[in-house]
Amino acid sequence: MNSETELAPAVASILEAARERSGGGPAVDVDARSLPDALARAEAEGRVPVIAEVKPTSPTAEGTREDDPVELAEAMVEGGAAAISVLTEPSHFGGSSEALSRVREAVDVPVLRKDFVLEEDQLDVVEADLLLLIARFVDDLEGLVAAARERGFQPLVEVHDRAELEAALEAGAEIIGVNNRDLAQLEVDLETFESVAPHAPDDVTLIAESGVSTPADVRRMREAGADALLVGSAIMDHGAADSDVAANTRRLTRAEAADEATGETTDNGDGDGD
Repeated sequence: MNSETELAPAVASILEAARERSGGGPAVDVDARSLPDALARAEAEGRVPVIAEVKPTSPTAEGTREDDPVELAEAMVEGGAAAISVLTEPSHFGGSSEALSRVREAVDVPVLRKDFVLEEDQLDVVEADLLLLIARFVDDLEGLVAAARERGFQPLVEVHDRAELEAALEAGAEIIGVNNRDLAQLEVDLETFESVAPHAPDDVTLIAESGVSTPADVRRMREAGADALLVGSAIMDHGAADSDVAANTRRLTRAEAADEATGETTDNGDGDGD
């Protein structure tokens, strides 16, 4: 794991809280829904494969949404989401394992557990189809990837640069997310994905994370090689509690279809959503 002195204070605080959280009980045994299959279905139906994130709040959010997580997830699926991500980190994101369980029971798409998992016993908290592992923060990435697979999880390994990509590949990762947000300064730059993606093997499922806010961002990441997009803030719209989550999701999942229908391109905003 890289030195925490390089991390933004908010991220260092999240990691400290993660170390203090105990793991679950007996090892979970997951019968996972396939993410690659879900992404392929979305493609076949003319939708951009989007993993929409249920995230009540975050250190970079403008507010907090108190909506029922199940209602949010169902609205996201209605809007075309191929999969759902649920924050289970309680201290800084307002998440919970209970929310994930309820969401997974309510929807029929793969569900990702998004948290700061550092040790093997922290895998055994709740059943999910996918589990996020952040390469920068895990000491034994290969061991944790293997342990996640033993339980039936599909590990999604998050990287930020080419060195972390190589580490993820050496650990056997088959689903890799490239985070456009620099955890040192919490700044977002879509060029991060564009710089890392060309070095990923073709047989890896590659996901662009953070910074996708507009249809133009969607097209940009897709053109750079993203098989899917993980989008949180732009869909949750924390600054507007009554924002239409289904419509926000649909706007992004239909970005390519809208382009084909109009023959036009839209704004190319930078975006700062997760």
